[in-house]
Amino acid sequence: MKQTATPSLEDRHVLITGASQGIGLEVARLVLDAGARVTLLARNGERLAAAAASLGADAQRVHTVQADITDEKAIGSAFDAARARFGPISILVNNAGQAQSERFDRMDTEFWNRMLQVNLTGTYQCIAAVLPDMLAQGWGRIVNVASVAGLKGYGYVTAYCAAKHGVVGLTRALALELAAKNITVNAVCPGYTDTPLLDGAVANMVAKTGMAADKAKAALASNNPQGRLVQPEEVAHAVLWLCLPQSASINGQAVPVDGGEKMAG
Repeated sequence: MKQTATPSLEDRHVLITGASQGIGLEVARLVLDAGARVTLLARNGERLAAAAASLGADAQRVHTVQADITDEKAIGSAFDAARARFGPISILVNNAGQAQSERFDRMDTEFWNRMLQVNLTGTYQCIAAVLPDMLAQGWGRIVNVASVAGLKGYGYVTAYCAAKHGVVGLTRALALELAAKNITVNAVCPGYTDTPLLDGAVANMVAKTGMAADKAKAALASNNPQGRLVQPEEVAHAVLWLCLPQSASINGQAVPVDGGEKMAG
């Protein structure tokens, strides 16, 4: 019987945005275990330092850079610092994002633009910054952490849904452009996931409706046919799978991780 090689990212440089907590931090744990060198990127320096310390990995394989993904100049500087430490970037995990809710007739242009800037334009800017590395290497993986809100609609989060639908469209179109260049582009689309981002959604529901926090969280979990919140490590395992060399034929896909809330097909 033919032996299957152990999945490995040895000698790959992985850059993860939104890496100081939640899904991004769980992805960092998995890719480190797979042998990668990892750059963690986030806005908050204290959280970044704590995240790096929590990984318990060889410090020679973990690097942190502080930047806001909406700032194109800051992204350029951060990616340059990452290259200076670990060399060309082979894998980009676009995990940074922000979710805010508002009734459509109460939104203003500033709110709309903020949701698109963080969730869509920031994703574009990070891809644009890393793509030359991948083209030069003749290999790459781009994984965009979108949302099930990129595959269906939800009331009161129209701007967020529009941005995440944009991320899925960007993923599919760019995957076709790069298909012959040994670079894959995929999206992971989590349902409601037990992260600090969800805590913000719960707090907003409590503030606007007076609902108890535990009931608000249960209401969000009820969208999942399994009746629970997705766990960050479950999303991280899907991301890891898409990063592996063995996943070369998975391209242009938006993979739901949502307990069956939005079935593909």
